[in-house]
Amino acid sequence: MKTIISTSKAPSAVGAYNQAVLAAGTLYVSGQIAIDPIAGSLVLDSIEDETNQVMKNLGSVLEEAGMSYENIVKCSVFVSDMEMYSRINTVYASYFDEKTAPARELVEVANLPKYVNVEISCISVK
Repeated sequence: MKTIISTSKAPSAVGAYNQAVLAAGTLYVSGQIAIDPIAGSLVLDSIEDETNQVMKNLGSVLEEAGMSYENIVKCSVFVSDMEMYSRINTVYASYFDEKTAPARELVEVANLPKYVNVEISCISVK
């Protein structure tokens, strides 16, 4: 059995997917990009602002499921340019305790939805 998780505090799913699915105590959060859910616009002022918005969107979905960043066990980070790694990583790391941070991969890809610079998905466990 699975439960669909959806919140207006994160961008709506566009297509045949949901913001997140909870199954057997594990939350699978779809990739988030830097869409401000209130304004509906992309936050692209800087890679730091973009990454912060992505992390806030993840946090809103986690919160809707009764979880927090502490529940994340794995993140997948997709970037359009590996040269931005250290700047993205600085923002990303600010959301976690280094001693208990989740597993992660960060890969460069040719393109991302809406041609953004970063997309992050995660798996969380209650």
